[in-house]
Amino acid sequence: MGEQGRVVPARRRGLADEVADRVREAIFSGVYAPGAQLREVELSGALDVSRGPVREALLRLEREGLVRSAWHRGATVTTLTSTDIAELDSLRGTLEHLAVQQVIAHASDEDIAAIDKAADRMERAGDEHEMVRCDIAFHDAVYAAARHRRLQVAWQAIRSQVHLFLLTRIGADSQGYLAHIPDEHRALVAALRARDAATALDLFATHRRHAFDVLAGTDAADPGEEPDPPDSP
Repeated sequence: MGEQGRVVPARRRGLADEVADRVREAIFSGVYAPGAQLREVELSGALDVSRGPVREALLRLEREGLVRSAWHRGATVTTLTSTDIAELDSLRGTLEHLAVQQVIAHASDEDIAAIDKAADRMERAGDEHEMVRCDIAFHDAVYAAARHRRLQVAWQAIRSQVHLFLLTRIGADSQGYLAHIPDEHRALVAALRARDAATALDLFATHRRHAFDVLAGTDAADPGEEPDPPDSP
């Protein structure tokens, strides 16, 4: 029997997965800022692995939107352009609109309690990076409560980029984010618990607009333009 019609044996990718997790976490923790170079040799040495898994991991992170590669520059942490910011905001808004409607219609009291618990964690966040993690976890809980599998898959497809969006926001206005974000999420929980669709949709839209306005007021890179990357730590 020839190759056609046969199932090709799967390759083990556990090590590449772990490297991707480590590098992703380093980006989300601020170790590698937007624009920072991700050099295969340095990463393989730091993680004590060969360059093959590092290369695979960077390709995975590129598919997630966290990394960009260019022949003359290698891999760098994505710097969001003004077009990136606008596209993420509009797509996130569309998904979130449906998620809120689904939560109002289908979420159980236990689902709402899980969203409430995610909001509670924001009160204990130690720094802006932990607050961003809590912010993302809150929205994870909202999408889980929507009980819409394909909607959750769509959220997962942009989740890392939204995390990067929020990291870019705290880079522009860390104090404003820390001061206001817990109360904003408390109001979102209250509207969801009351099953008030109109108020919830309005508050979620206002919540997104605050983040977009902060970034729209910064000097975002022009579409297609990649700024010079800073030195890696």
